[in-house]
Amino acid sequence: MIVGGPARSPAGRAVAEAWERRWFNQGVTLAADDAAAHVDSTWDEDIVPVLRDYIRIPNVSVAYDAGWAEAGHMARATELLRDWCQQRADDGLEGATVEVLELEGRTPLLLVDVPPAGGGPADDTVLLYGHLDKQPPFTGWREGLGPWEPVIEGDRLYGRGGADDGYSTFAAITALEAVRAGGGAHARCVVLIEASEESGSPDLPAHLEALGDRLGEPSLVIALDSWCGDWDHLWITTSLRGLVELTVDVEVLTEGVHSGSAGGIVPSSFRILRSLLSRIEDERTGELLVRALHVDIPDHRLRQIAATAPELGDFHTTFPFAGGTQPERPTTEQQLIARTWLPALEVVGIEGAPPPSEAGNVLRPRTAVKLSVRVPPTADPVAAAEALEQRLTDDPPYGANVTVRRGAAEPGWHAPPEEPWLAEAIEAASTAAFGQPPRALGEGGTIPFMGMLGKRFPEAQFVITGVLGPNSNAHGPNEFLHLPTARRVTTAVAHLLDAHARR
Repeated sequence: MIVGGPARSPAGRAVAEAWERRWFNQGVTLAADDAAAHVDSTWDEDIVPVLRDYIRIPNVSVAYDAGWAEAGHMARATELLRDWCQQRADDGLEGATVEVLELEGRTPLLLVDVPPAGGGPADDTVLLYGHLDKQPPFTGWREGLGPWEPVIEGDRLYGRGGADDGYSTFAAITALEAVRAGGGAHARCVVLIEASEESGSPDLPAHLEALGDRLGEPSLVIALDSWCGDWDHLWITTSLRGLVELTVDVEVLTEGVHSGSAGGIVPSSFRILRSLLSRIEDERTGELLVRALHVDIPDHRLRQIAATAPELGDFHTTFPFAGGTQPERPTTEQQLIARTWLPALEVVGIEGAPPPSEAGNVLRPRTAVKLSVRVPPTADPVAAAEALEQRLTDDPPYGANVTVRRGAAEPGWHAPPEEPWLAEAIEAASTAAFGQPPRALGEGGTIPFMGMLGKRFPEAQFVITGVLGPNSNAHGPNEFLHLPTARRVTTAVAHLLDAHARR
């Protein structure tokens, strides 16, 4: 309903609906000042205090906390967001329903179903996506900061999960409110907040199956879990890399032995592991040597990167390099190509070795590492995992016992071409919210949900955006949410919803 319209008695509702249809058909667009004012006041007064409470909850994603259900942190975080959404539904989002969906042995799913407003279509759906689970705390937080204690310094709200991706629930609901506050229109909208994204979304397929056709056939998907190249534009993500996780275990003994007695006779498990990794990665350059990990890069994406790179300047300075460490590639254009369309490997975990302060002179029986391999958007992650496993296990040095356990094998995502109305809407939304035109670029991370939705709704249009800007350091220490950007992204989403309803 339009703010200030007739009372919501049955007769008054009919008059109001006719008023809305007339307003809609005349092409009256969202009042930008009113929408922005609602967003700003809501963030300052109603969101930040609750977001701070959310940061305090250590709801680490399921892959990193086998006892997550017993600990109850995920349930606490979900209930906190559910309560906030329910309050907003009661206070202004007339007709909205708020549910927490539970499946045995699965993390919960928060679902908010909002009926159309302002004369927007009832036979169309917009899906807004985010997640509420968090990465582990990690080490290295600077003095005065920590993962579970929110701290505001200037425009930054520090703490784990504020930017990745706790803000998304608040932004989606507030954007819907802003549409109504600005006299705009939106179609039926479903806000879907999952709780296993940081683990590769293992629980999401089961929830989607349980939902059946409740999501409808979304013509627009807005995901609020991505990055931004700077704080001055609305950034649209055009592609996402996939993810392959493997644990490689090299065993040479059944128990540790004296290194002086065995050294030179028993091969080192670490040396064997090192040689196995050289089969799949050139340690001098970081280039991955398995063909299944590479794809042909579309020409239009290369042109897009070439056009955007000068605006990002020395892109590598957004990362906290230590000492004199230099990036692998010298130019911003090469760096952007590498982080969006080339595969990359990192050893994210090591097992079988004590910390140096506790290490004795022992020839260790085994060394295991967890590998995180980012694969290009259009690569087949299952084929990549199979090729990596074969390369690592064939003919192991010294006949050592080498085992590979597969973890996630998540596909990447490549955006379909934007329809003209959406391209115009993104341009207008960025100008309204940021005062600058939008920018578009691929992202090196993975959002498995996008691949799932791309297959399920092949005709849908996608807008992937977010608040993870320079030095925001999601997954690492000192993660922060840039509050002005969170407000502007929220405002931009309101404009996109209005444009979608009027297309």
